[in-house]
Amino acid sequence: MALTASTMLPLGTTVPHFDLPDGDGGAVSSASFPDAACLLVVFMCPHCPFVRHIRKGLSRFGREYQERDLAMVAINSNDIAAFPDDSPECMTEEARAAGYSFPYLFDQTQAVAREFRAACTPDFFLFDSDRRLVYRGQFDSSRPGNGIAVTGSDLRAVADAVLAGREVPADQKASVGCNIKWRENNAPEYSTVSKIEP
Repeated sequence: MALTASTMLPLGTTVPHFDLPDGDGGAVSSASFPDAACLLVVFMCPHCPFVRHIRKGLSRFGREYQERDLAMVAINSNDIAAFPDDSPECMTEEARAAGYSFPYLFDQTQAVAREFRAACTPDFFLFDSDRRLVYRGQFDSSRPGNGIAVTGSDLRAVADAVLAGREVPADQKASVGCNIKWRENNAPEYSTVSKIEP
């Protein structure tokens, strides 16, 4: 099975603008957290086995770090016509079941995923207080079936550094997972060059 890795958007990139609906009839934008020390954006979806593998750890991370002034949002950009298990209704159910404390947004046009050059689920992007990208990489080294415990160690180390005002290492390991499910004839060029073997 071929897996997809993060495109590793260049460090220092300014957070791409987004303004997307949440599951409560409202909307959340990239400007919704002006005073937060940092902003984490995670591309994910309800059905992905890689996301489901880390869901408890991700939920725990969200609760802990939101209390420490890290703002966090999740975005689902999948084609729900082809993958109805990723519909907004299923997103709401999954957020409740997983105990997510952060907004779970739906990118219906897939334009936001393109702006972030998001490629896989999960795909993590951490921006500092100036909303410059300081991390794009894995949650940790755990994958379904590899026997490594889910700890979120990679992302935790970076979040701790940013919150403490320390420099973040540029040597970062790409996140790996399922490819974003692009609508027919909508896949960006970069989505075809990130396939790797497990």
